[in-house]
Amino acid sequence: MNPVNLQKLFGTNTQKATVGSMARVSIQVKALQKTGPEAPFEVKVINRRDPREDDVVIDIRAAGICHSDIHTIRNEWGPAHFPLSVGHEIAGVVSAVGSGVTKWKVGDRVGVGCLVDSCGECEQCLAGFENHCLKGAVGTYNSEDVDGTITQGGYSEKVVVNERFVCSIPDELEFDVAAPLLCAGITTYSPIARWNVKEGDKVAVMGLGGLGHMGVQIAAAKGADVTVLSRSLRKAELAKTLGAARTLATTDENFFEDHVGEFDFILNTISASIPVDKYLRLLKPHGVMAVVGLPPEAQAVSFGSLIGGSKVLTGSNIGGIAETQEMLNFCAEHGLGALIEKIGVNDVDAAYERVVAGDVQFRFVIDTETFTEAEAV
Repeated sequence: MNPVNLQKLFGTNTQKATVGSMARVSIQVKALQKTGPEAPFEVKVINRRDPREDDVVIDIRAAGICHSDIHTIRNEWGPAHFPLSVGHEIAGVVSAVGSGVTKWKVGDRVGVGCLVDSCGECEQCLAGFENHCLKGAVGTYNSEDVDGTITQGGYSEKVVVNERFVCSIPDELEFDVAAPLLCAGITTYSPIARWNVKEGDKVAVMGLGGLGHMGVQIAAAKGADVTVLSRSLRKAELAKTLGAARTLATTDENFFEDHVGEFDFILNTISASIPVDKYLRLLKPHGVMAVVGLPPEAQAVSFGSLIGGSKVLTGSNIGGIAETQEMLNFCAEHGLGALIEKIGVNDVDAAYERVVAGDVQFRFVIDTETFTEAEAV
C-alpha cells in the first residue's frame, strides 16, 4: 500500500510503520460498541487491523441492522466476545487498496456481507461456497481475524476486508437500500435460486419482516405466484405492493386444513417456534420448505411429514460471494431493494427494541455520517 496516499485519506488517525518493503497502517475509527449484553451502545474509537497487500479499506456509508446482530450481542446464540461492534450489512466506497489488489480501485461502490475472509483453498471455497469453508470462514464480527483479534462489524466509519469478500454495488442501488441486501437479500435469494423457483410456481413466504419482505420481492421477480403467511392480515396491502398475490392469516381457525398441498416452495423466515409438521402439510408432493429463520429453541419434526409426499425440509445459510454478486445484480436489474427506516448512531438501542417488537418496516439502516457529530467515550 502507498503510505502517502493512506495518510492523505485517513489524516491524523493513521499511524504509519514500515515492515520490510510493505507499509503498515493502524486505522482508528469511531464505532458503536457494547461492553456486555445488557450494556447500552457507546461510540468508541477502535483500531482496525493493519491492511495487508490483498486488503481493501472501505468508508462505510450505510449499515443495516439485522436480527442476527441482536441475537449475537445479547448472547442469545452463545457468549459473544466483548467489547463488540456488530453489523454485517455494509455499503460504502473503497478508500484504499493493497498493492496486490486487482479487483478494486479507490472510489468503487462496494458492499460487504456476513464474511470477511476464508481459507480460499478447501473444496467449498474453490466451489464458490465460502460460507461453508471447511476450515472456518471469518465472520464480519465476533470471529477471530487473521491477526488474532476479534472482528468488529459495520456499525463503524470504516472496515478492512480481504478483496475476495467485497462485492460491487450497482449504480442503480442507493447505499441505504443496498446495505440490507448483503444479508437479508442473499439469505433469501440463495434458496430461491438453488431450488429453481420459477414462473408459475406457487410460493409461500412465512413472515413479512426483514427477510420475508426481500423473499417476496425476489420470488415475485422470478415470476412466482407469491403468498405471504402471517399471523394477521395487518400487512396484506403492503405485501401486495411488494409483489405478493395475497396474504393468508395462519391464525384462522381452519387455515392448515384449507391449504393442504397448495405450495411448491415455502420460504420460512420465522425466528420463533412453529408447528413444523403442520406447515409441511401445506406443500405439494415433492415440495420444498427452505428454512432461513433461526429460532433460539430446538424445533421438532416428524419424519412422516417428509416421507409422505417425498417432501424436502432444508436449511440455507447466506450464500457464497459470487452468488451474492449475482443477487445484487438481479436486484438492480429488477429495481428491488430493502424498505428501510434510516436512523443515527444514537438511535440504535431504541431500534433494537423496535426490531424485537416487530415495529419496523422492514430494516433499520444506520446513517454512518452521524458518527461525525457523535462524541466518543
